[in-house]
Amino acid sequence: MRKGEAYVLLRNGEPYFIKGAAGYEYYDRLSQYGGNSVRVWHTDDAQQVLDSAHAHGLTVTLGLWMAREREGFNYYDKKLVAQQREELREVVLKYKDHPALLMWGIGNELYADGSNVKVWDAVNGIAEMIHEEDPDHPTTTTIMNVPHKVVNLIAKRAPALDILSINSFGAMHNLPQELAKTDWEGPYVISEFGARGYWESYYTWWMAPIEQTSSEKAEFARARYEQSVLADTSRCLGAYVFLWGNKQETTPTWFSLINEKGEETGLVHEMRQLWGDTTHTLNKPPYIAYLTLDNKFAFDQIYLKPEQTFEGAAFTFDPEQDSVEVQWELLPEAEQQDGNADKQVKPKPVEDAFVKQEGTKVWLRTPRRQGAYRLYLYLRDGQNNLTTANIPFFVTNEPLK
Repeated sequence: MRKGEAYVLLRNGEPYFIKGAAGYEYYDRLSQYGGNSVRVWHTDDAQQVLDSAHAHGLTVTLGLWMAREREGFNYYDKKLVAQQREELREVVLKYKDHPALLMWGIGNELYADGSNVKVWDAVNGIAEMIHEEDPDHPTTTTIMNVPHKVVNLIAKRAPALDILSINSFGAMHNLPQELAKTDWEGPYVISEFGARGYWESYYTWWMAPIEQTSSEKAEFARARYEQSVLADTSRCLGAYVFLWGNKQETTPTWFSLINEKGEETGLVHEMRQLWGDTTHTLNKPPYIAYLTLDNKFAFDQIYLKPEQTFEGAAFTFDPEQDSVEVQWELLPEAEQQDGNADKQVKPKPVEDAFVKQEGTKVWLRTPRRQGAYRLYLYLRDGQNNLTTANIPFFVTNEPLK
């Protein structure tokens, strides 16, 4: 609802500001750390997600997955569109009365198909259907950043939407200003944010994206949260940090805020502060200032000969002067399936890659097999904090041109 010049999301009649995370794990920690909501992309295991969230005092933005044109769905086929809407009606009827439900997310990043007005007509039809069946929960759809033409299409063709959801990473610093240039006049939620995405990073000559350290990610994401979420008190209804858990996407560390062992990166620490967690003593994670290989940074384009030894080194410190465990790992660059970096399996580590380790220095023997690799550094302080960094390099016998 609109209250004066500002929009306010109401839950049970009370103002509700989303302090959320996107993901399917560690809902107990999210609740303990001051978060109040989770976002998921589809209704697979929806009952379990809703029940778990409710048990921990969390709400859920529940995604209704919509077919994509590039996967063969024809939004000009009225029968197909109607069939999809009716299938989603059954989902809405099934979950609309669950006490954890906050809102419905209609589609995820359909902006890629956004030049087709029929896509947004279908979104609007689903939003209208939801309002008929469930007038108590708002509707939203998710786009990436603020493509002006697409947002204008949504404003024109999908007026039944209540909220606009925006996934934004590197471009989040000026999101409110960009949105003000469009025809969308309603409220919005930042449905994913975090580190700079691999698609917007600097690349090596062999097209390997250069990843921020987890220390840099924490500072980067916090600054953008303050610039957009906290600064826009009139239209922003809150945000979901991405990803609350772990996944392999380009690297195993790019978006993973909590690794497979349950260890937490610096961005979790920052979110706890931003969410106002005062119930726990916060132990700061180790800090990585830089990582080099063969006395070069990632931006220096590191080409190395096979089966030779090179030195890797990092400058690190722990704010509380905790004893820090150092781990190195060498992985081949991940292969994309069908050009999609979201569908990957973590590569197997290269065995017998390290000749010697000494503190935050390591002597690496390059593999015989030529190609793209990354050297990973993991720091653990014994307080469940994890700090990560990696540096890409290319093994080749070919002379550089």
